[in-house]
Amino acid sequence: MAVEDEIQFERDGHVARVWLNRPWKKNCVTVPILDRLDEIITEVDEDPELRVLVVRGRGGTFCSGFDLDSLKAEFIGKSNAIDVAVKSAKVCDRLYSMKTPSVAVLEGHVTAGGFEIMISCDFAISSDDAKIGDFHIRRSLFGGAGPIYRVPRMIGIRKTKELMLTGKLLSGVEAAEFGLINKSAPADQLDATVEEFIGDLTDKSPFMMWLTKMTIDRSLDADTQSLMVMEHLAVGVALNSEDAAEGVSARAPSPSGARASISFR
Repeated sequence: MAVEDEIQFERDGHVARVWLNRPWKKNCVTVPILDRLDEIITEVDEDPELRVLVVRGRGGTFCSGFDLDSLKAEFIGKSNAIDVAVKSAKVCDRLYSMKTPSVAVLEGHVTAGGFEIMISCDFAISSDDAKIGDFHIRRSLFGGAGPIYRVPRMIGIRKTKELMLTGKLLSGVEAAEFGLINKSAPADQLDATVEEFIGDLTDKSPFMMWLTKMTIDRSLDADTQSLMVMEHLAVGVALNSEDAAEGVSARAPSPSGARASISFR
């Protein structure tokens, strides 16, 4: 099967949709799949019509991690073992840092590398009965694409240790209670919940979404005074943008008293 069949990319209006498509292997990933995901990230960020990226898995499961057959054949016990961590970390960081907001839609297994993809997305919405966790420790492995620097920022040190040292799996409901995901919904309401959520993203200025996302991503990595300077500069950039002029004008009452509609490019 060609890699384009194993990771499918669709455009749906302002929404880009990526589907992992190896359900017979619980959508586990390989190096070619990660390479293709990297290419898709670039494609999405370069398309001005696309305002949100949705990452999902076919067959009722998200992603169970890196393909263990490939891991054993290509990396375990070999001098290039670190290469798979470098590759995974690079692609997940590209996902985390991309201009376009991303949403992971979680069903079935969300473990190991799949967990790392999920925590690299800006948002995560889950089915109530999903199985979510780092899981690496159950295989005597160590996650190489974000758990130790993304998860503590989301849920704190103690809950991170609970999740990673036990290898426990959380349901969607439990993951929401942990603060690890945004929302959980019954399986038969998941699609509607996702569409409602992304609807609040697609009608915003893409430029302002990027500026806001970029500054929030830095908010835990610098001191307050440095962040204040960054905030001041971001305000200046925003106020000098065409989108701000359009946005403010759209809020001004028309002669009839009605608000003007707004449509960002």
